[in-house]
Amino acid sequence: MDYFLTEEQQMIVDITRQITDEKIIPNRAELDEKHQFPREILNDMARADLFGLLIPEEYGGFGGNCFDSVLALEQLGRGCIGVGTAFAASSLGIYPILISGSEELKKKYLPPVATGEKFAAFGLTEANAGSDASGIQTTAVLDGDEWVLNGTKQWITNGGEAQVYTVVAITDRSKGARGASMFVVEEGDPGFSCGPKEKKMGIRASSTTELIFKDCRIPKDRIIGRQGTGFITVMKTLDSSRPGIAALGVGLAQGALDEAASYAKQRVQFGKPIIAFQAVQHMLADMAIGVESARALVYQSAKHIVAHPKDMSKASSMCKIYATDVAMKVATDAVQVLGGYGFMSEYPVEKMMRDAKILQIYEGTNQIQRNVVGQELNKEYAK
Repeated sequence: MDYFLTEEQQMIVDITRQITDEKIIPNRAELDEKHQFPREILNDMARADLFGLLIPEEYGGFGGNCFDSVLALEQLGRGCIGVGTAFAASSLGIYPILISGSEELKKKYLPPVATGEKFAAFGLTEANAGSDASGIQTTAVLDGDEWVLNGTKQWITNGGEAQVYTVVAITDRSKGARGASMFVVEEGDPGFSCGPKEKKMGIRASSTTELIFKDCRIPKDRIIGRQGTGFITVMKTLDSSRPGIAALGVGLAQGALDEAASYAKQRVQFGKPIIAFQAVQHMLADMAIGVESARALVYQSAKHIVAHPKDMSKASSMCKIYATDVAMKVATDAVQVLGGYGFMSEYPVEKMMRDAKILQIYEGTNQIQRNVVGQELNKEYAK
């Protein structure tokens, strides 16, 4: 369908589609098999100025918005969620600085991320703090002119590959949610290290590690925003980034539909291509309806967030839920259309099915997102 993109928006789509078709798709199977971080592809994306999409022009970026990011991530998701996640995680990592960072932090950290010279990562999740972010145990204590961090973050995307990390830590446990703050930690800071790469079911091209802080000392001006505002920044960050995860889901679903339809036209059974059978046609039709519906919701949600940045929680959660659930279903149905071949690694749909699962889990499980939507509805209908 025609979404009446502007010339600049179409340029974003064209650039990311070209990188996806020429760089990602030919290499995705090898990256997945070797659990290899796609540094060369990310460098190609940096040369195309894609890392600066969300960063204002005064800090060396493109000055784009949520919708621009969605357009790029959809194309990357069509190729490989692992590569798309590595790219998206860098944006996630700099969102706290964009949202709450001082001018000094923005000038220092945004330009090198905008050029792709440095990658970023976001450190929130811990062993006992997943859906319940208030369970964070990592602490930060002010000691003279330095903050001292202690604790461990778990399942951090771009861990070990990023140079800039935005990290949530407790600065005053007696204040509950108001006792968390955010900090910038750099690769090489004393007392900071990353664990080994996790072995994962999917998105194997992305790096996932622990972040380990043992008396990690950082300058006191590396705090993001005011002390005690960490959870506010976290919530705004995730509300801003979830449409990107939804867009990865749309892209993956489109890629799975493309593979299924192409195979169904070529696979001959009982003397004719299986796409001629109504049972297969209905499967493909439902897949196509799901993809286009998800795309429409994601695009509209992103546009709503751009127009109404103070009212984005419900739209952000709704599009994340729907698009990632669609991605899981379409990928599963694509495997079914391909039958035994769909179960083999020489065809990409089994990888898509493995990759799709994480979309329903990270950056807030879809069950938690339904809570968010329900709570927002409760507020609306209570008026």
